[in-house]
Amino acid sequence: MRTKEDNVNRQHAYNKDAPKRHVSLSANSDLIGNAKKAGINLSQTFEDALVVKLRASLEEDWLKENKEAIAAFNDRIEKNGVFGARQRRF
Repeated sequence: MRTKEDNVNRQHAYNKDAPKRHVSLSANSDLIGNAKKAGINLSQTFEDALVVKLRASLEEDWLKENKEAIAAFNDRIEKNGVFGARQRRF
């Protein structure tokens, strides 16, 4: 059974309150130098980019896991239409 915390973590893809962790990365030295000169916060930029990649990966996984259910739902809608469609006046 999922808890409220599980849903929050799924929605955000990670625990925003987790402590920071030092990591060692390699990147183009000219790129890093120009970014620093421009006042870009490298740590925040890295986190922002990682969140985008992580969410895309989680979405891809979710779509794979639910492929059959999505196809079944789409087939049902195609055959039967949308619930209440006959009652619409527009």
